[in-house]
Amino acid sequence: MHLTSLALALTLLPICRLTAFTTTPCDYRELARIRIVNDAGGEVAASYDGGQTWTPVGRVLRYTTRANPRGYTASKWVAAGRVAATAVNAIHVSVGYNQEDERGVIFSLLPREFLTPMEGYNSFLSPNSSIYTDISAGEGIFGGGIAPLVGNPVYLEVDESRLRPLPGGYHPGRGDILVIAVLRPDLYPVAAQFENREGGAITLRYPDGSRRLLGWVIRPVRGIGRFAGSLYSDIGRIRAGHAGVVDISTSPPGFLGAFQVIPVGHALSPEMHYAWSKTQWMIVGPAEAESPLWEGLMPLFYQHIRPDYLATDLYSRAWRARLLARFLVEVDEGDGWEPMPCFRLPPDPTTPLPAWADSALDGVCRLRILFPVDSGAKGEEAERAAVPDGMPCHKAQGGR
Repeated sequence: MHLTSLALALTLLPICRLTAFTTTPCDYRELARIRIVNDAGGEVAASYDGGQTWTPVGRVLRYTTRANPRGYTASKWVAAGRVAATAVNAIHVSVGYNQEDERGVIFSLLPREFLTPMEGYNSFLSPNSSIYTDISAGEGIFGGGIAPLVGNPVYLEVDESRLRPLPGGYHPGRGDILVIAVLRPDLYPVAAQFENREGGAITLRYPDGSRRLLGWVIRPVRGIGRFAGSLYSDIGRIRAGHAGVVDISTSPPGFLGAFQVIPVGHALSPEMHYAWSKTQWMIVGPAEAESPLWEGLMPLFYQHIRPDYLATDLYSRAWRARLLARFLVEVDEGDGWEPMPCFRLPPDPTTPLPAWADSALDGVCRLRILFPVDSGAKGEEAERAAVPDGMPCHKAQGGR
């Protein structure tokens, strides 16, 4: 199955969104396609050649014919027919906007663990509007190398040669074949760096060495929390992303522990009021006045960041290329860049946070998200490994 170049270009034009730091239309690179047959036993497959050939990656255990009219708050910032969230523990797809409740209308794709979710699970879950798969959390389409990005387009397969955009108001039908185009912009950063202090700069670095001021830290992060999906992620890896969050894990698989970067508009919503008094959230805002709230905008909260890591990368013959092709988060506690420290909590989400969790990241004065490096791209590997120009930050008082 494939689309002609013209049809694909016409279909994907609306995905390009201009933001405060982008002044020209953007081009996109297709990383993969994901094909899901919404039926019991339906195949989940991936294609790396524009849909000409497909590789099975899983099966559907339970299909759905529903959409949830009360999605999580940030789902309203993603247009219908797009991926609204991508995580190691779920993919959410927007199909509309509920004006009455001011929420997105969504359906979900879930890994096999959620046929019997853990007691006290505190992340968004909609059992009746979810397609359950036999793919494990943190693998395959759930952060294991094939995950989509926020804002990626979702299609209905009409026949073997035609796709049509998912229509607004869509509800999944039994037997529907869904196709997600996994796209990311060609103009892609090497790293996003955050000065972890009030008023700290957020900057992007690009492969040619150029830098761009992206925004400001309004409230720094100091602690970690028991974010449910971190159970399926690893230390210093992206756990989830949607139009109002980048979730970063501090714990190995089997344990809980993470913190979140959220835009100021989301932090001002009633759902997130506690982010101003607790320490597990970094609140950020854009540098340019034309995007005052930043929800659902590139690069932090749209089309740039996804969970993308496999523990088996280290054992591959191409381990170096594999590791460079993944997102990684590093910290600076005053002595230069180093791996994210391990802060882990027991997997029981019902127990209170220990006192040390609120100040676990006190010593972090800078953090950075390293973006995937294209294999073979001249100079990018060295640029990613290099410490940015400028003096290292001073150690914060207190420590862990």
